[in-house]
Amino acid sequence: MNPFPEIATEFLTGAVRFVIPEVILLGVACLLFVQAVLLPARWLSVVLGLGGIVAAAIVALVFDVRGSEVAAFWEIGAKADAPRTLASIDPTGAASFVRWLALASGFLFVLMCWRELTWDTAGEYVACVLVLTTGVSLVGRVNDLVSLFLSLEMVSIPTYVLLYLPSRTRESQESAVKYFLLSVLSSGVLLFGFSYLYGVAGSTNLSAIASTLTTAHKTDVSPLVLVGIVMAIAGLGFRIAAVPFHFYAPDVYQGAPTGVVAQLAFVPKVAGFVALAKVLGLLDPFGATGYELPFDAARTLIPLTLWVLAAVTMTVGNALALLQNNLKRLFAYSGIAHTGYMLLGLVVASALPAATDPLSPPIQSGIDSVLFYLAAYGLMTVGAFAVLMYLSGGDREAVTVDDLAGLGQSRPFAAALLALFLVSMIGLPLTAGFVGKFQLFLGAFDAVAPSGSKSMYRVLVGVAAVNAAVAAVYYLRMIAAMYQRTSLHPEKIPARGYFAMAAALLCAGGTIFFGLYPQPLAKFARQSAPLEDSRPTPAPRPLASN
Repeated sequence: MNPFPEIATEFLTGAVRFVIPEVILLGVACLLFVQAVLLPARWLSVVLGLGGIVAAAIVALVFDVRGSEVAAFWEIGAKADAPRTLASIDPTGAASFVRWLALASGFLFVLMCWRELTWDTAGEYVACVLVLTTGVSLVGRVNDLVSLFLSLEMVSIPTYVLLYLPSRTRESQESAVKYFLLSVLSSGVLLFGFSYLYGVAGSTNLSAIASTLTTAHKTDVSPLVLVGIVMAIAGLGFRIAAVPFHFYAPDVYQGAPTGVVAQLAFVPKVAGFVALAKVLGLLDPFGATGYELPFDAARTLIPLTLWVLAAVTMTVGNALALLQNNLKRLFAYSGIAHTGYMLLGLVVASALPAATDPLSPPIQSGIDSVLFYLAAYGLMTVGAFAVLMYLSGGDREAVTVDDLAGLGQSRPFAAALLALFLVSMIGLPLTAGFVGKFQLFLGAFDAVAPSGSKSMYRVLVGVAAVNAAVAAVYYLRMIAAMYQRTSLHPEKIPARGYFAMAAALLCAGGTIFFGLYPQPLAKFARQSAPLEDSRPTPAPRPLASN
């Protein structure tokens, strides 16, 4: 047995080097908890929070430019006795994409939360945002069931606190209790599913599980594995707000503070989709199974289950959004519909085992489409809530669609930004939302499916297109209220959240930039998909003789 100093040295020089930005975030969060007790000050908490995120981003940028994380990872794997697939931390694949998505969203959340902070709660609030950001980033980097579950809990537990801290009203307390109880239940279901996967595969390592189950499923599919994966989908379905695990979202959104709702609308979706892709074996960075997956359409009904979830989720979300007048409830059902769109990508990814010709790979792997759409969804959703925070102040707030009436005349700049985000949610050209939807739909339409089932993927594209048209109705209703109706109140909505407006401007810039020039983000997402790394290099074609 190795002595403790050797074990500590191996740990510090091994796993920790791949999570140094996350360690910085946690260190600053601990500092904020201490600052909240000794020197409570709203401005100091925000400065420390933004400084911690910027410091973590600088370190992450240095690692990405040098490629030191990935190089060290493969070097350690080459020297170790165990195969690289047994590593519990994985800095390759989607890890970098998820880290930057988490850091960018964390910066926006700290920036836009100024109006909801008080001197006695600011430190705890910003610290919870940093812990939550750390959890999302770690979800993209872990390669182990235990680490994955702990990372997801690092997202959930701070959210309980954030739902209660900014406001002590009856509605906010009810939202906090509902989310807490249902989140704990979903965590129990998820852990139950993980226990079955561990029991069958004999390992908690995700790559080892994928390899073991892929080999086992060539002859027979274990019912225990199917039970475990269905339980895992149910537990993660709560986090991404997929039907029928969506029912908490409208009530929690309506009672929660606007800044916390913005985080609820985006952060759990990122963590949930990435975790779901990892559990399904769709983000195996090692290429150990090539095009083969443990839960493909040829051997299990899991892809069909995802197909049904996608169709039902987008349909229910859009249908119920048509009936809403409260803005937060409307955006809750809108987020449920967007979950259905993103499930399209997982359905496409499950069809990849049928792609046997490396000379004609699919247009979209599915995972890259989901990653791109998560970024686009974050820009337009966080931006929309940032505008609502900007319009929140005094006795009047933008609570219902009727409150937006006449906003184009009273607050033209805020109305223009909100209209931009709504147009991106519709999926109209020149916005990031259009590019995201186009990639998802194109990938599903071109999916390389088993014989006889290709039409199912195209039917799902048709369902998604009809739902996108239905969604345009309630989005355009909000735009029409801002520009074609007169205000129901003689006084205009006050605007005091200038930090929130800064966050909205950043989101608007990203929405327009990636709508006009999506190549950088699309390339980053493509490189993060395992298909890009595991696809075999095609042999050169022989030159035709004259």
